[in-house]
Amino acid sequence: MQMKEKKKADEIKTAYAEYLMQTYSPELIIVKGQGAYVWDVYGKRYLDFVSGISVCNLGHCHPYVTKAVTEQASRLVHISNLYMNEYQPFLAQKLINKGFKDGLCFFCNSGAEANEGAIKLARKFGYPSGRYKIITMLDSFHGRTLTTLSATGRKKYREGFSPDMPGFVHVPFNDIDTLRNAVDSETIAIMMEPIQGEGGVIPAEPDFLKKTRELCDEKNLLLIFDEVQCGMGRTGTFFAYQNYGVQPDILTLAKALANGFPIGAVIAKKNVASVLGPGSHASTFGGNPLACAAAISVLDVFEEDDILQNCSKISEYLFKKLEEIKSPKIVQIRGKGLMIGIVVNCEVKKLISEAAKKGLLILPAGESVIRLLPPLIIDKQDVNTAIEILSEILK
Repeated sequence: MQMKEKKKADEIKTAYAEYLMQTYSPELIIVKGQGAYVWDVYGKRYLDFVSGISVCNLGHCHPYVTKAVTEQASRLVHISNLYMNEYQPFLAQKLINKGFKDGLCFFCNSGAEANEGAIKLARKFGYPSGRYKIITMLDSFHGRTLTTLSATGRKKYREGFSPDMPGFVHVPFNDIDTLRNAVDSETIAIMMEPIQGEGGVIPAEPDFLKKTRELCDEKNLLLIFDEVQCGMGRTGTFFAYQNYGVQPDILTLAKALANGFPIGAVIAKKNVASVLGPGSHASTFGGNPLACAAAISVLDVFEEDDILQNCSKISEYLFKKLEEIKSPKIVQIRGKGLMIGIVVNCEVKKLISEAAKKGLLILPAGESVIRLLPPLIIDKQDVNTAIEILSEILK
C-alpha cells in the first residue's frame, strides 16, 4: 500500500513541477479533511491550525455546508447576474443584519476582488470632487491584483510589478498623527485591516480606530475595513470591527464566507453604494446560486451552533495555554479571538516544518511571527494537542 501511495505522490509532484507556474512551494499533499483535521496522501493526520488561511472557519467538510453545496450543484450552479437568483438577496440580508447598519452588498469571487471593488467604489464616490487618493497602512495586505498590490503596505509583495498604480499613500499602522498629516485635498478614503494578518497579526489600537473614524467624519472621507481574513467570526465577533465599536463606510469579506467555496463581498452604506449604477461594476461569477447557497448555510451554522461563543471560550483557553509555554524563543503573543500571532526571535520557516512533522499545521505572518488560525469549532483537547507540539518546537 505504501508503494502505491508513494507512486501517487510522485506523480502529483511531477505534474506540479511540469505543468504549474511555480508561485507556491508546497511540500505536503493533502487529500482529505474532516473538522479540525486533514490527512495527507500517505494517510498521516494533521491538526489544522491554518484553516486554509482563515477560510474553513467551520472546519473541513462541515456536513451542513456539504449538504447545501451538493444539493445546489445538482439543481443550478450558474446563470450570471443578468437574472436574479433565489439566494443572493437573502445572503445580503443576513450579512447586513449581522450588524452593518444601512448597508447594501455586492458579491464577487475573492478577497482581492472585494478589495478592488471597494477601491473602485471609493474612487467613484470621490470622482465629482476630483478626490481619488486612498491612504493605507504599512505592513498591510490587500491582495495580488495590480491595484490591491499598490494598496498593500508591504513593499516585498510589490517588487517586480512596478510601476505602482497611482493614488495610494502608505502610513504607519496605529499612528494617528502621521495618518492625519497624510490627508490632503485629493484624499477620498482610508483603508485598513482592523487586525493585520499577513503583516504579523497586529491588532488596531482601539483609540486609533476611534480617532480614524472621527478624522473621516471631519474630512468627509470614507473608512474602508478589509476583513477578508479577520472577519466572519475569526476574532470572536462576527465582524472584527465590532470589537471596537467603530463602523466603516465600506467593508470587504471573502475567505470564510462560504467555508471554502470561492465568494467575496463588498458591503457599503447606501449613500456610498448609490454611486454605482447599472453597468458601472460587475462580476460574471459573483454571487452565483452555488456560492450563495454555500454562504447561507455557513451563516445558518453560525446562528444555530453558537460558533462565536465557542470562539471566545476557546480563545481565552488557548491564550492562557500559550502564556504557560516557557521559551526564550517567544518574544510576544498577540491577536484577538482565534487569530493569534506568536512573535519569535528565530527562523519561522524551520519551526513550521518541525510542527508539520509532529502533526500540527501552522503558518507564518511576516518573517518573525507564527500565525495560528484554527477552525472556530476546535475544543480544548485540540488546543492541548497543539500546545504540546508548540512547546516541543519552541524548546
